[in-house]
Amino acid sequence: MISFIKDVLSVVVSKFAIIIFGLTTSIVLARVLGPEKNGIIAALMVYPSLFMSIGSLGVRQSTTYFLGKRIFAENQIKKAITQIWFLTSIISVFVCYFLMTQLSKSGDHKILVLLALIPIPFALFNTYNSGIFLGKNQIKEFNKVNWIPPLITLVLTLVLVIICALGIKGYFIAIIGGSMFISILLLFKNKFIRSFNLKFDWRVILPMIKLGSVYAIALLFIGLNAKLDIIILDWVSTDYETGIYSKGYSVGNYLLQIPWMLNTIVFTRSAISKDGIEFSKRVCQLLRITSLVILFLAIVLFLLSDFIIVFMFGEEFKESAMVLNYLLFGVLFLTLFKILNQDLAGKGKPWVSMKAMIPGLIVNVILNIVLIPKYGAIGAAFASSLSYCLAIVLFFHFYSLSSKISLKEMFSYKKSDFDPIISMLKKIKFYSKE
Repeated sequence: MISFIKDVLSVVVSKFAIIIFGLTTSIVLARVLGPEKNGIIAALMVYPSLFMSIGSLGVRQSTTYFLGKRIFAENQIKKAITQIWFLTSIISVFVCYFLMTQLSKSGDHKILVLLALIPIPFALFNTYNSGIFLGKNQIKEFNKVNWIPPLITLVLTLVLVIICALGIKGYFIAIIGGSMFISILLLFKNKFIRSFNLKFDWRVILPMIKLGSVYAIALLFIGLNAKLDIIILDWVSTDYETGIYSKGYSVGNYLLQIPWMLNTIVFTRSAISKDGIEFSKRVCQLLRITSLVILFLAIVLFLLSDFIIVFMFGEEFKESAMVLNYLLFGVLFLTLFKILNQDLAGKGKPWVSMKAMIPGLIVNVILNIVLIPKYGAIGAAFASSLSYCLAIVLFFHFYSLSSKISLKEMFSYKKSDFDPIISMLKKIKFYSKE
């Protein structure tokens, strides 16, 4: 457990940087562009971000699994990745273009649509590449793939949105710059440029797509539960309400970064673990500790929501505080789900989450359609939070069956839960004295 915590700590700095870069970018957009234009950004970005789940075909996850289990050699996987990437990039761009122009009110802005589509191939390549690092348990390299693009996006946003006053166009160009830079870097640094080959090895490609597609479908349902409210807001409400919701959601989403600090480690360790049940018990121990931290932060956010929202985004977004308050309970459950789900995904069982997410999605659709026309962003927040809770309660049951760990054992605190933390603190204290 000590080495597990050390790996978690190695991810914390990277995730903290991602939060700072992303939050600063969000503040700039709110202060400079206002609710309506932020609503247009949210409406245009929802389809590319959502389709990344299915368009990526779960290649990162299947790459981590096959490389971690040493089923295929690294050079075989790299060659397969380049071939899958080329095909999925073309399909993803065309499908997203159709969804954005046909299903979104903001799809009439053709230049903005095209700018929103350009990052897709680069984002897919970065996602595929990161699976290599996870499969080899190279956490530091994986971190770089994640924090460099947000940093470049922030710098370019400051230049293009504030100094050059390019508005929404400037922000989308900034996103292109962030994802393109890391793709070019990885193309040469990770020697992917040597892996491009027209000779298809179907013995590798088909198993990767077969397992990866299951991951992709599972991620799609998870993503739909998280993004559906923005889609329906775009259909039946206004850009203003969409913008108000997007900022309340974004603050709650940073609470989700806590389990994302753990997910990388959980998924990687689960993929290479030889004793699945014992590892799941460690994950449950981690869950119990993390839930206390998340609950504390959720309470702080709830009590200070008005101050936090207005301080960051300005008076125009004051209504986003109520959105955040309604979302927090559901986000609390969602953070716990993400930790346990990565354990199952690392074991090659991503389909378990679908058993819980599909009923949650149905409830989400019904509640959003009923509540958004009357209550706008607040109705969307309430619908999402309630559907999250339903889905995650179901997931706890399915996880218990799959891991063969009872619900009582999963959530019963023990004194030993805190031993690794106490041990780490003692070591830190010892080294500080030296």
